[in-house]
Amino acid sequence: MAARNGSITDDAVKAIGEAVKSVSDAAGAAIEAVSDAVPEATPLAPSLDTTALGNSLKDAATYSSETLEASFPETAKLLNGPSGIAGTAEWKAVAQAATQQKAKHLRDQLEDAERCASLRVEAEGVLMDFARQKVDQETMSKLVALARKANVEGKRDAMFRGDVINETEKRSVFHAALRAPKTAAPMIANGEDQVKFVNSVLDKIEDFTQRVRSGKWVGATGKKLTTVLAIGIGGSYLGPEFLYEALRADASCKKAAEGRTLKFVANVDPVDFARQVDGVDASSTLVVVVSKSFTTAETIMNAKTVKDWLTSSIKADATKVVRQHVAAVSTQMQLTADFGIAPENVFAFGDYVGGRFSVHSPVGVLPLALQYGMAPLREFLAGAHAMDLHFKSAPLEKNLPVLLGLLGLYNSTFLGYNCKAILPYAQALLRFAAHVQQLDMESNGKRVAMDGSTLSFEAGEICFGEPGTNGQHSFYQLMHQGRVVPAEFIGFKKSQAPVTLAGNALSNHDELMCNFFAQPDALAVGKVSEDPHKAFPGDRPSLSLLFDAVTPRSMGLLLALYEHRVAVQGWVWGINSFDQWGVQLGKVLAKEVGKGLVAKSTQGFNASTAVLIAAYMEQ
Repeated sequence: MAARNGSITDDAVKAIGEAVKSVSDAAGAAIEAVSDAVPEATPLAPSLDTTALGNSLKDAATYSSETLEASFPETAKLLNGPSGIAGTAEWKAVAQAATQQKAKHLRDQLEDAERCASLRVEAEGVLMDFARQKVDQETMSKLVALARKANVEGKRDAMFRGDVINETEKRSVFHAALRAPKTAAPMIANGEDQVKFVNSVLDKIEDFTQRVRSGKWVGATGKKLTTVLAIGIGGSYLGPEFLYEALRADASCKKAAEGRTLKFVANVDPVDFARQVDGVDASSTLVVVVSKSFTTAETIMNAKTVKDWLTSSIKADATKVVRQHVAAVSTQMQLTADFGIAPENVFAFGDYVGGRFSVHSPVGVLPLALQYGMAPLREFLAGAHAMDLHFKSAPLEKNLPVLLGLLGLYNSTFLGYNCKAILPYAQALLRFAAHVQQLDMESNGKRVAMDGSTLSFEAGEICFGEPGTNGQHSFYQLMHQGRVVPAEFIGFKKSQAPVTLAGNALSNHDELMCNFFAQPDALAVGKVSEDPHKAFPGDRPSLSLLFDAVTPRSMGLLLALYEHRVAVQGWVWGINSFDQWGVQLGKVLAKEVGKGLVAKSTQGFNASTAVLIAAYMEQ
């Protein structure tokens, strides 16, 4: 095998892998020793399972050169530090370009028509203009060179091959298979053609949803099931809710949803459940429980709550009520059967799909097809597949996800702007920023490289946003005259619900889009004023994405664009964008708090937590 990065040999990689394993073994042993020595003295909780926690951390940190090589047979492994990506000439070249760009004001750069023309790319009906980013063509060439040094193309190809690129969880990353049509070439993962498997599940969903929508599958009392209650959390909720809202005003979807209602329950807070079922007829309600493991604490608590609501509200045999009124998206057939769900009403997907990448799986398709029918969902999948093909084949210089990812990485890591605003100028996309928050921050909110070493730079971006023009009357003040927050404007040429008032020169959508075009210039150019309170410094970077309209297909394109963008950034940073160990510790500690509440004891908790728990137990 060739030497890595021009200086790292096979022996060195093997030694590093063994060293990391030794350290992780030692860390696990230390945690076990602490558990054995002071099982009741941990300041976190009275009975914290530190051994299990230690084993989890140890497993997550155990790598070997053989594992790395098996995952990326053609990929140069760039380790962190002097011989890693941050020590390469390509990284330093981008850093130097960033320094030079800081001295140039966007007000002046926008006067260069040739530069502006070079910072524009169109593909699959999506126009991306990034002339208001603090780059020029030379800077972009250096960013692309950095991507090639990080072997983004090789890692992308490994993902589409089904290689095990999620190394910490030993899984493929194959959400692209979720939207591959039946005619696509086989995509093998876990020894099975996932194109064939995915499409068989889609056909099963189509059959089930047609029977529910037509009234062939009815509730326990014979009523047609017209209300769907989808229970999930995180990726099992945010993505589907975004798409539901995005398509509500689409003409064909609106017509298909007549007489039907879709609601979501995510938070374990009982108020969420109470609000969603208020005024709902249980006898005409179908519940979809979304949990791959069927053990997610919040989801199962809500599932038990809704089961109790159904069986106590519907005057019929409890077993029949659950069978007729509950379906599931899960891979755990025994657990769903134990819950009382009919096996034929359980819809599976592969372990290669992370929650935040699961909108195109039964997680999103089942509840949305129950609401809108299967036809728009197939259009949605086709749009995502089109973006997959573009990402897979387009040169990096003209590749939308690559460019979007590189610009975000450049703004956050090289220019030091660690936030970004997602600003869709479409009310239909009111939940898009919330979905991107999880997609981006759970994927790239990491502090260690794939090999377990601590990053020498900050990775990940803080995401927030609101639809325009609402956001303009909320946080744009800070963006214009406070902190620099790179913005991503998303606009559409056509409205889902066009309105033109008599006597008005502009339609309502025109008025909206005037702001879409004006705000990026206001941020970039600014305004000079003798009154410092009315001066706008400008030089605030943004980019614009322009689509034709909010449709099922365009939403597939948009979601896949942002999914791949996240992967590109992770590959350059050298992190694993497909695990989420950071969400685990809080769950472990919450279980220990639960034990304390049951025992009515604060023993073993630290002084602050003990006081808070004691105050709560006074209720």
